[in-house]
Amino acid sequence: MNYLLVFVTSLISSAVFSRLVRDGARRRGWVTGPTSARDIHDIPIPRLGGVAILGAFVLVLTGWEILSYALHVENYFPLLTFLGLLGPTLLIFSIGLFDDFRPLGAYHKLGLQAVAAAWLFMDGYRVARFHLIFGERPLGTALSLILTIFWVLLITNAFNLLDGLDGLAAGSALFCSLVVFVVALVGGNVLSQWVSIALAGAIVGFLRYNFNPATIFLGDCGSLVIGFLLAAVALVGSEKAPTAVAVGIPVVSFGLPILDTSLAIVRRFLNGKPLFGADDEHIHHKLLRLGFSQRKVVAVLYGVSACFALISLPLLYPKSIWLVLVVVGLGIFFGLQRLGYREVDELRRVARRTFEQKAVISNNLLLRRGAEELALAGTAQDTCRILRAAFQNSDYDGFEFSIRPEEPEEEDGLYPADDPQLTLEYGWRRHPGKQAGGWTLHMDLMSADGHPRGVFTVFRSYTIKWLRGDLDYLTREFTSALAAALLRAQRKRIPLVRFLRSAEEHHGPLTVATVYHPQSPSISNR
Repeated sequence: MNYLLVFVTSLISSAVFSRLVRDGARRRGWVTGPTSARDIHDIPIPRLGGVAILGAFVLVLTGWEILSYALHVENYFPLLTFLGLLGPTLLIFSIGLFDDFRPLGAYHKLGLQAVAAAWLFMDGYRVARFHLIFGERPLGTALSLILTIFWVLLITNAFNLLDGLDGLAAGSALFCSLVVFVVALVGGNVLSQWVSIALAGAIVGFLRYNFNPATIFLGDCGSLVIGFLLAAVALVGSEKAPTAVAVGIPVVSFGLPILDTSLAIVRRFLNGKPLFGADDEHIHHKLLRLGFSQRKVVAVLYGVSACFALISLPLLYPKSIWLVLVVVGLGIFFGLQRLGYREVDELRRVARRTFEQKAVISNNLLLRRGAEELALAGTAQDTCRILRAAFQNSDYDGFEFSIRPEEPEEEDGLYPADDPQLTLEYGWRRHPGKQAGGWTLHMDLMSADGHPRGVFTVFRSYTIKWLRGDLDYLTREFTSALAAALLRAQRKRIPLVRFLRSAEEHHGPLTVATVYHPQSPSISNR
């Protein structure tokens, strides 16, 4: 009954404050209109929801502390511990409130948030142990401080980034605070119980005006405060709890904001964009592009948040950790597949390439070994033999080349430069005569002085398998060695042609017979 009383009181207080703040902000012109294409509202709306939520939260908990102390209620929370949480929370609120009126740079905001996280650490809210890695051994002060700051910054900004649709961040935070409340009940953490239930009530009261169509937004002063409070109470009692409870439950229950933030960081990093910049590739943007209305998107993501919250609760029994991880992993995988994130496909390709690295190395070595052998090739037949050996065991399905002779000097013009008898040509196909779709890659064969002398073409049929190899080895090292080998082979034939042309001028036409060996490549050898 005490918890219900605090919840209802906080709900009513938040609803009253939300209406008062909204109307007061409208009268004073403290509203924000759409500022970019990412904004989904088209009328100016106040962004001071954090004032109402924090006001109701502080009022109810302070009143309950005084009342429970006066009435000698047994499970009231220690006042000093609450004040240790309230001080850094007010700093976070001030940062967000200032940013709502005069935007701060990303690094300034992170720096000030880190100060608040360090203050929280000094008041006893910290990651004291990391059972999964360090067992029962306490963490050193420096490492504990780093992990605490990282955790607080992650969760605080995760809810801030999630605040993109009416009621989305607040609704997701409601499910998270209810999970924290249940875990606190099981673990006997009195402060977490009262903070989480009061916060849940304040969020429900605010949602009355924040759900679509919203008449007031959380603003940074609201989303940052909610994230900060949830990050802080998740740390309470983590020192004695098993890893699955201390780490697993907060991470899984905060799954939606953590997932959205992680995707944003990975997406911006892979696309070469600023990590703290803004974009329209968040999960809710993806759902909007799939044709969902705002209300349906929020309802879907409420369902996702509820699923994360429910899935996290079995971690109260640490033996279920692997089952929870499998369920969460499969859910995230199929969900991201449905949303069509290109970055996920790229990461999957990298993972697949990692597992196929042996084949990639093998194909690369075939080309590099072929380039070394081409450097020693003396005849056109040797060159063709090396080419076939390199390509028959690779992922390519064929090749062909054609190379012209170099331009003759004017005083020694015994033959025209475009004489077809001096052109070397050869080709090979894995499936000759079979007409199949695919792609071709044409590469110029360059002389030493940088003039194009021919073309080398590689074929590959369409296949479900990715090309396992690096094209750089083919397009640079191998092709350069091939051009040099073919030009050497061609120069050995030119003196004979010059002799024959000279003989024809003095003695008349000559007949030259060419003998083909059945095992030799069918290279044109006139």
